Amino acid sequence: MARLLSLFGLLLWAGLASAQVNTDPARPNLDPAKAVVVLPEPANPRLPSLILIGDSTVRNGRDDGQGKGTAGQWGWGNPIAAFFDPAKVNVVNRAVGGLSSRTYLSSGHWERTLAFIKRGDVVAMQFGHNDASPVNDSSRARGTIRGVGEETEEIDNQLTGKHEIVHSYGWYLRYYVTAIRARGALPVIVSPIPRKDWDEAGKTRRDRYAAWAAEVARQTGSAFIDLNELAAARYDALGREAVLGFFPPEEKVHTNWAGAELNARIVAASLKALPGFPLPVEDERPVVDASKVKDEAAANPALPTVFLVGDSTVKSGGAAGAIGWGERIAPYFDSSRVNVVNAAIGGRSSRTFFTEGRWDRLLGQIKRGDVVLIQFGHNDVGRIGDPAAKNRGSVRGIGPETVEDTRPDGSKEQVHSFGWYMARYVADARARGAQVVLLSPIPHKDKWEQERDFAEYAAWDRAVAEQGGAQFIDLTALVSAGYQQLGADKVAALFSDARTHTNAAGAEFNAARVIAGLKRLQPNPVAPFLAPKAADIQ
Repeated sequence: MARLLSLFGLLLWAGLASAQVNTDPARPNLDPAKAVVVLPEPANPRLPSLILIGDSTVRNGRDDGQGKGTAGQWGWGNPIAAFFDPAKVNVVNRAVGGLSSRTYLSSGHWERTLAFIKRGDVVAMQFGHNDASPVNDSSRARGTIRGVGEETEEIDNQLTGKHEIVHSYGWYLRYYVTAIRARGALPVIVSPIPRKDWDEAGKTRRDRYAAWAAEVARQTGSAFIDLNELAAARYDALGREAVLGFFPPEEKVHTNWAGAELNARIVAASLKALPGFPLPVEDERPVVDASKVKDEAAANPALPTVFLVGDSTVKSGGAAGAIGWGERIAPYFDSSRVNVVNAAIGGRSSRTFFTEGRWDRLLGQIKRGDVVLIQFGHNDVGRIGDPAAKNRGSVRGIGPETVEDTRPDGSKEQVHSFGWYMARYVADARARGAQVVLLSPIPHKDKWEQERDFAEYAAWDRAVAEQGGAQFIDLTALVSAGYQQLGADKVAALFSDARTHTNAAGAEFNAARVIAGLKRLQPNPVAPFLAPKAADIQ
């Protein structure tokens, strides 16, 4: 009997513990003060921090997409980390799903977050989605008084059993602003992301909490990012069909990875534009000024040439410590038998390498017996019509469809699919008598552990290669497999920024993976040109 009671007690404790860990806002009767939520802390306390507080649209659940990859629910607080160098800034996302401006304070999460805030930090707050809930009920009891006034409502909280004085939405935001400034940090008020919702005129519906957030920013003299308006305007410009792609099908509030990344880009750009913003904001995918990049040419035109075509992950030129794999591959080739010409340039996509005329110029050098290695994808992911994408995005897939885009000078461009551009490269180069190898993009630093990065681009490259008589290397998979063997700590040391560009060591690692991929091809198009150094590469 004692053993049965002991077992019953253990099961009861386990059940209670799991109930506390569950922070699903849809689950009733969950007191957020009792929920065990593991939130990140500053990785390096000596560095300044960007600290985020808010609800699930900033940090969703366990911040893992519910195991659904990019199709799951994501808050913008995850992808925004890519805009900050972890060697210079901590990005600490301490938002909690299901909470309002009131319950983030009353549950104790604010008190625990406040302990990490120090002079020189920035604290960005985004609340509002849950503030419209009931002020008092037995399910969530998280609502605030609407508006920005000083009125209060005294309640006996049906969820917590405590007497509580509830304030307005604006009062709670002012409370945070005052507390942040007292710590010597900079408060930034961010209005809530827009919902997947349209008004009678077909425009994205704006949120009343955005206006109240703006009013508090005006009252307190705080920095303000009107994410609601900025994102809604972007939605309206892109159109309803594009907006549907920013949300899981069943969702109206929570974005998928694409939507979260869009919102993160808006916030990052807005932070960077704030007067006197104290933290360095990076642009991981800058468009390199072509006038400052000297075109390479074959050292000995009488020899065959291996041409490299791609973006900054192939050639970065040492900018901000970044080196592409194409800048470390030449030693694997015998220079007495072949030239290696790296024609890649940072910031280009399959589309812009073509539209800028770079491909036509390179094509004039390609001759029979040459080999052309082509890797694009990192900059193709940008959405057409989105200014943040810098007119680099291509139509998804390999089909013949086109989408019209407006260039900065107002001219119109018919944008083709990723596969269309890649197929054009294959056909043009093969018509000159060259062999072509398409390579899928190198993986991001923050993706290879959790999911298959660039899966679609690899599939599109493979299909184009098969249809066009080219060869294909799944470089994404090759590099990811190598990273798995190294482990996360060693992989982190291979990057020069938060997630995209490798340093010299990373470039050397990836160059070896390219050689390994080439050696596995049947036939190997570069076999006659390899140097002894390539012999040990497997």
